[in-house]
Amino acid sequence: MNEFIEIFLSVWNEGVFGVNLNNVLIGITILFIFILFRSLFSKIVISRLKSVVKKSKTKIDDEVLEAFDGPLRFFPIVLGVYISTQYINLNQTLEIFSINLNRSLITIQIFWFLYKLVDPLSFLVHKLGGLLTNDLIDWGVRILKFIVFVIGAAAVLEIWGIKVGPILAGLGLLSVAVALGAQDLFKNLISGILILLEKRFQNGDWIKVENVVEGVVEKIGFRSTLVRRFDSSPVMVPNFNFAENAVTNFSNMQNRRVYWTIGLEYRTTHEQLKNIRDQIESYIINNGSFVKSSEQPLFVRIEKFSDSSIDLLIYCFVTTKAWGEWLAIKEELALEVKNIVENNNAGFAFPSQSIYIEKN
Repeated sequence: MNEFIEIFLSVWNEGVFGVNLNNVLIGITILFIFILFRSLFSKIVISRLKSVVKKSKTKIDDEVLEAFDGPLRFFPIVLGVYISTQYINLNQTLEIFSINLNRSLITIQIFWFLYKLVDPLSFLVHKLGGLLTNDLIDWGVRILKFIVFVIGAAAVLEIWGIKVGPILAGLGLLSVAVALGAQDLFKNLISGILILLEKRFQNGDWIKVENVVEGVVEKIGFRSTLVRRFDSSPVMVPNFNFAENAVTNFSNMQNRRVYWTIGLEYRTTHEQLKNIRDQIESYIINNGSFVKSSEQPLFVRIEKFSDSSIDLLIYCFVTTKAWGEWLAIKEELALEVKNIVENNNAGFAFPSQSIYIEKN
């Protein structure tokens, strides 16, 4: 029995890999205490901070606290592991491991903070607005987060003696090979960035790409843009099409235009022509649905003598940009024009030909 006790005490003192089990248990206890402290820290401190920032009028403090919630909860674990490993008397091999472990955890903690810091910064940029579109800001956030993640991962690998330089060199050669075989991908990517920088269009805009598509932009992606046609079918348009073709953005127009040529019969008299012209012009000027002549061109004029008609030009702009409202205003104008022509005992011309037959 005495021999068993001596063996037990020997194992207890020598422990695992030369580490006293008593120190191991104390180290584990310290780590467990910090885990409990993490729970209390989360429930009391972070919850208290959230209730305080919710009372403020600004949103930026809410965004910052929400972003740092995860890293703050992780910090007690990092501190607990550090204190535990410092207390345990480790041999040389385990000492190197514990140093690398602590350096890795601290590095992860720092880069996690930086990674999450991108979100409140993007929120601040969104609030400033004007200079950059929301889509471009979202792209920038993704790229910045990716850069922080890559640098953080490289830093952790370097701590454990894994050289990142040769890996990056290999990736560089691979990227060159991929770039040669993926030129269209990069063309689309660059075109997408130019779309956002130049603000050619945004989500919700009605656009027309010559010989490609016409519809409403739903999402601008890295490689392609989703355009919803007016028959509700979605079209994924590669971004280089917007660089190589003319793009009309109907959502950016100031006003919609009415440009008509009305053919009147040749039997219409001089007085009838003047009355019809003046009454149509008066209707447009006095109707609030049309833009005033001081702001946009407004013409109602006898334009020319065509083969079968005397042509009357109507050129004006409506106050709305909405397509449905524009159609309704045009309809009202068409009905009024017809009423004016008929009230002046005139008629609309239609294409006709006169055939003369000579008798011998």
